[in-house]
This record gives sequence, structure tokens and C-alpha cells, in this order.
Amino acid sequence: MKSHKKSRLGPFSKLNKAQRTLIRLDFEGNHKNSEIAYQIGVKNSTTVSHWRARDWYQPAMEDYMKMQVNTTYQVKAVQTCYKLLKAKSEMVRLQAATSLLKMAGLFSDNSTPELDKAKLRKLNADADVSEAKARQLKEGTSLDGVTIQFVRSDREEEKDSENDQS
Repeated sequence: MKSHKKSRLGPFSKLNKAQRTLIRLDFEGNHKNSEIAYQIGVKNSTTVSHWRARDWYQPAMEDYMKMQVNTTYQVKAVQTCYKLLKAKSEMVRLQAATSLLKMAGLFSDNSTPELDKAKLRKLNADADVSEAKARQLKEGTSLDGVTIQFVRSDREEEKDSENDQS
């Protein structure tokens, strides 16, 4: 197990012990800077604030959060979804089942064969409409044979709006 941790050299695991402790305590929350300073072995709480502003802090915090979600909270999330499968509400049961299937990689609401086919049909229809509109503008007519005329310029529109206001 230790060789696995050493092979995973993310930003958090590259920190020294005091820096890792800061990240862990910040993740837990509700700790005063003076408490953290004492626990990490620095003389004043200003050092804690300065460490948070360093370039290594944010990537290490994100790395630590991911590790926690992948270990502790992922199990709790699955257990909660499992319990919700017995809920009274049909909608809650459906959402719990969907979440469990997504976590297992068995379901994705982003892409299904039917959805992909529908998206392709829509894209083709949109392309046909765009081509027809381009032909209309090029030929100066619409599909129903009514002539399209662009008579006004911007200046003429401004003059008309000034006359309307008078």
C-alpha cells in the first residue's frame, strides 16, 4: 500500500509534514490560525496566512479534497444512494438509482445511441435550413417566391426614427 502512495506524487504528497497538516486542518474547517500555527509548529498565525497565499497551497488543497472524496466520501455517497432506493418518493428513488448507475459507469445522461442519432438529425436539419437561407440571400428571394429587398441603410432608419419623434 505504501508503494502505491509514493507512486502517486500529487501536489499534496509533495508537501512537508507541516504543510500537509495545514491542508488537513483547513479541509476540516473551524480552526483558528493560532490553533493551526501551534499544531504545525510555527511561532505566529501570520505564517499560516502567508502559506495559504503561496503557489503550492491551492493545488495541494484540491488534490487533498479529491483524495478525501475518492476514499471517505465516495463510500458514504454510495451508501446514502442505496438507502434512498427505499424512499417513499418515486422521484427520489429514480434519482438514487440513476446516481448509482452513473457512479458504476453504467449510465450516462450525456450520450446514448438514441440521443446521438437525434442530435445528428437535428444538426442535419439545421444545416439544410442554413443552406436554404444562404440561397435566399444570394438570389434575393425567399422559398415561397416573395422577393426580399434590403432598401434602407442605417442612416435612412435614423432619419425615419427622428421624423417619428417630431
